[in-house]
Amino acid sequence: MKASRFFTIAFAAATLFTANQSFAQVKLPAASSSQTVTQGLGIEKVTLNYSRPSMNGRKIFGELVPYNEVWRTGANTNTTLTFEGDVSLNGHKLTAGTYALFTIPNKSEWTIIISKNTKQWGAYAYNQSEDALRFNVKAQTSASPVETFTISFDNVTPTDAVLSLAWEKTLVKVDLKVDQKAKILASIDEAMQGEKKPYFAAAQYYFNNNLDLNKALNWFDEAAKAQPKAAHVLYWKAKAQLKAGDKKGAIETATKGLEVATADKNGEYIKLNTQVINAAKK
Repeated sequence: MKASRFFTIAFAAATLFTANQSFAQVKLPAASSSQTVTQGLGIEKVTLNYSRPSMNGRKIFGELVPYNEVWRTGANTNTTLTFEGDVSLNGHKLTAGTYALFTIPNKSEWTIIISKNTKQWGAYAYNQSEDALRFNVKAQTSASPVETFTISFDNVTPTDAVLSLAWEKTLVKVDLKVDQKAKILASIDEAMQGEKKPYFAAAQYYFNNNLDLNKALNWFDEAAKAQPKAAHVLYWKAKAQLKAGDKKGAIETATKGLEVATADKNGEYIKLNTQVINAAKK
């Protein structure tokens, strides 16, 4: 009798263990999917981590997400932004680091909150004393509804980007801006002291940012000497000559670039060098 009872208990325990093991192996989709986005901004990066809830037929702002209350700006744990370098948000300066993004939605205006506390679930333990930044932005109405909450980096340039928050028919935008000129110029100066000098890249930066054009021309010339059969180098040198008002030199350089590009069957630089020649002849 005792043996029979022992085997019954053992069988039940084994069955429960097997059931628990089976349950532990089940994988289910998250109600709010997670996403990591890394965006280059100049010479540094911004990394976004957040969870993306969906509408699922629900009314979002004013109901699921109440007005005038701190929102985690996503789902699950904090939405975070990591800035490799210093940045400004809508003109407000922020030092490099990782921060939590909270918001306070309202019909016509949202409060953007950048918090130093990144280790929270939701906004239940939010504390305003931990704010690094707090400012207001206008809320816009999007042309069509957005089913799944989306944060994106838009209109990206070497110095700017727009952080866009979109859900339901609401759109909120935050301007990001970096000023990395001092770092870049210092790195160029340092690199120019080395054995392998980055003439072409440095000249492009000076040209594109309206810095010392004579210096850019000298560097493009050095790059062309090092790569006389590089159609792209000749094209950029010709552009700099044209910008400096040397139309004759631009035509000569771009003509060489056109010859190289034609020999290489490089359609892109056939077109670009031809454009410089035509512009210089006007």
